[in-house]
Amino acid sequence: MTDATGVWMYAVTDAEFDGHGAEDMTGVAGEPIRIVGGSGLTAVVGTVPLDGFGEAALTRNFEDMAWLEAVARAHDAVVSRVARHGPVVPLRLATVCLDDARVRELLEQHRESFSSALTLVAGRTEWGVKAFGDRKSLASVIAETHMNSGGQGTGTAYLLRRRAQLAAQETVEREAAARADEIHERLLRDAAAGRRQPPTDPALRGNQEWMLLNGTYLVDDDRGDEFAAVVEELGSSYPGIRLELTGPWPPYSFAGAEKVAP
Repeated sequence: MTDATGVWMYAVTDAEFDGHGAEDMTGVAGEPIRIVGGSGLTAVVGTVPLDGFGEAALTRNFEDMAWLEAVARAHDAVVSRVARHGPVVPLRLATVCLDDARVRELLEQHRESFSSALTLVAGRTEWGVKAFGDRKSLASVIAETHMNSGGQGTGTAYLLRRRAQLAAQETVEREAAARADEIHERLLRDAAAGRRQPPTDPALRGNQEWMLLNGTYLVDDDRGDEFAAVVEELGSSYPGIRLELTGPWPPYSFAGAEKVAP
């Protein structure tokens, strides 16, 4: 055991945040939440023991999924609380500094990118949209589309239908990708920004469905209901594809926090 401590960074917000509301928050180690100011910004932090949250301990603990889930939830709870008070740049999990002086150095070093991110996310939150495809249903829809566009031909309806079915099975992945592209492009029209993320591991998301789209979208707070309605409409417009909407969340995908290294 050691008495050494480090500073776990949760988020960066603007200088107007005075820590009000943070006094009753606790963090990943059950520690009280506090603020560190510098360069016209405010970092939301907590002091954590390095024997549990230092580099070696984190490397070991990240292999424990139960521990990781609990820490991720505690981290997000702090970020979400701070986000209620104004724009926030969430820091990636396990951004641990040696002391407050290093926190202030990071605020100065990344001042321009933090300020730009805070401007981008002000009055906006993140929504997630995932699209899952059913291969059999999609192949049937694609085949029917080809049949309707190609004409029947006298006495050859069965052959045409069979040919369309075989062609659909061969092209279902390409056709599904095109539909996912259309959905993403449509959602971008109702968002301030959007990104396509890599598909999540089926083991982590708890199902084996075929993921066609894993999108995150930065949406104005006063347009959240409108965005949700668009997702519902799109879900009805693409047979064989199921859309899943999550959020709103703090803007993890649009803060650029992955570039910050303690």
